[in-house]
Amino acid sequence: MQHVASAMQRDRDLLTRLDSAIGDGDHGANMARGFTAVQTGLARSGLVPSALVAAPDGTDAPGEILVRAGNCLVSVVGGASGPLFGGAFRALGAALGSSSEVDARRFSAGLAAALAKIQQLGAAVPGDKTMIDAYAPAVDAFRAAAESGAAFATAAHAAAEAAEAGMRETVPLQARKGRAAYLGLRSIGHQDPGATSTAAIFRSLAEASGPLR
Repeated sequence: MQHVASAMQRDRDLLTRLDSAIGDGDHGANMARGFTAVQTGLARSGLVPSALVAAPDGTDAPGEILVRAGNCLVSVVGGASGPLFGGAFRALGAALGSSSEVDARRFSAGLAAALAKIQQLGAAVPGDKTMIDAYAPAVDAFRAAAESGAAFATAAHAAAEAAEAGMRETVPLQARKGRAAYLGLRSIGHQDPGATSTAAIFRSLAEASGPLR
């Protein structure tokens, strides 16, 4: 979460430019604000969003942290991004449960649950020029690596590379979902901001997981 918060601050202007071209222009500010709130809550300092307050028993299992992070994003991030990204983190966290350790195979199942939640909420499929175009190939790449017995870091780096490839592939697409869809053919030639922030999240996961061995 700390890596993601840093990435969103770093990419805030980029996301704003991308969203200004085919959206409302607020994706960068919304994502930076949301993940800064998550970071603040996890650090338990300053004004902690109530949704992110630690569990009464003080547990901090990965799944529980992700659920609280998702709750925070839903309450803080505006537009469609709050429910979509927040819902994804909550679904991932719920799938991981209260275990203090999570291996690659279990995390892979959690990512699949998160993808299903995003598609349930947004009704998008690959090719619609949305965050799904980065998220779906990342989930597939992580799953393939995990099922081959690869280490968590290896799977995370594979997912990041797939997400970034999917992000770039949104450029020639015509948007079929979201505000960008109203632009029709004019949406072609622009990189999708949601796919860009999704790729940043998967890259953050890879960075936090450590270098490839």
